[in-house]
Amino acid sequence: MGQPDQFAKRTFAEETERITGGAARWEDPPEIRLEKVQCDGFLVISRPDRLAHLPAPWSETRTCDEVVVELKLAGDHVDRLAAERALLRRQARQVQRAEEQGPSWMGEEPIWIVAPHLPVWLEQARKPVRFAPGCYRVEPLGHLFLWIAANELPLRDDLVPFLVARSGRALDEFARWVASRRSPQWVLGMLRYLAMSTSVRKELLWGFEKTDDPEIMARDQEIFEVLLEARPQLMKRVLEEGRLEGRREGHLEGRREGHLEGRREGHLEGRLIEARKALRRVLARRQLELSPEDDARIEACGDLATIERWLDHAVTATSASEALQ
Repeated sequence: MGQPDQFAKRTFAEETERITGGAARWEDPPEIRLEKVQCDGFLVISRPDRLAHLPAPWSETRTCDEVVVELKLAGDHVDRLAAERALLRRQARQVQRAEEQGPSWMGEEPIWIVAPHLPVWLEQARKPVRFAPGCYRVEPLGHLFLWIAANELPLRDDLVPFLVARSGRALDEFARWVASRRSPQWVLGMLRYLAMSTSVRKELLWGFEKTDDPEIMARDQEIFEVLLEARPQLMKRVLEEGRLEGRREGHLEGRREGHLEGRREGHLEGRLIEARKALRRVLARRQLELSPEDDARIEACGDLATIERWLDHAVTATSASEALQ
């Protein structure tokens, strides 16, 4: 099982009890003894009466004590074979429950397949009935077989576990919407594992608009610190980008001097510009505010080794003044 599937399952596991107020929870399933037949997970319903106020598909669990959930994320197969295999796993679970609970159990095991969209073949072959946005009953099982088309679901906090199965523009829309509604750790997991566009991923990582809102600034700081701890190579890339930019400026300045000495001075000045820009960029990313005196000290420093030492300190310092030691 790939990491995107693990992320989607973890989201179900973490969000279900909170969204349903404890009325339902997610469980990782035991292996069903049919060679190896194992569904993605179950929704175990303990308080169906508390699910009526939630939007579909949650409200469809009111008459269930368990639902088999199959997750088909962007790029996964949603052809007939994939659906038939999912139905086989549903049937195997039903057999397993009948064996475990004995002849007195007369229940039917529902299955929900969560995917980005409703596939054309299913629409043509089974004529599924849409009963709520993104929610379809599929015959011949009807109420026991629901297809959840995540791209069609509304953006709601109580539908986030299903919304992670979106794809394309719908996934980009979800990513922008949810980024301010979940913890930085969760957002980083989403950026790492879900197949959104590169532009949106970069926008959410580095494209935060400048703001004076202390709550947003604190969130940005937390995201940066999580990235710094989890992926130190990202900091190396930031520093390298700053150095490259400074080299370009220094090279242009050297060319304008018109003689060899000017080029040498321009090259040195370019490296100083590079180091100053990288230092200021790291401090800004970490929300370490420079005082006018500290900023002037950076600008006046002509020793490259000193600026690069400050740059190393800035990666872990708790204040700008601490970085400039």
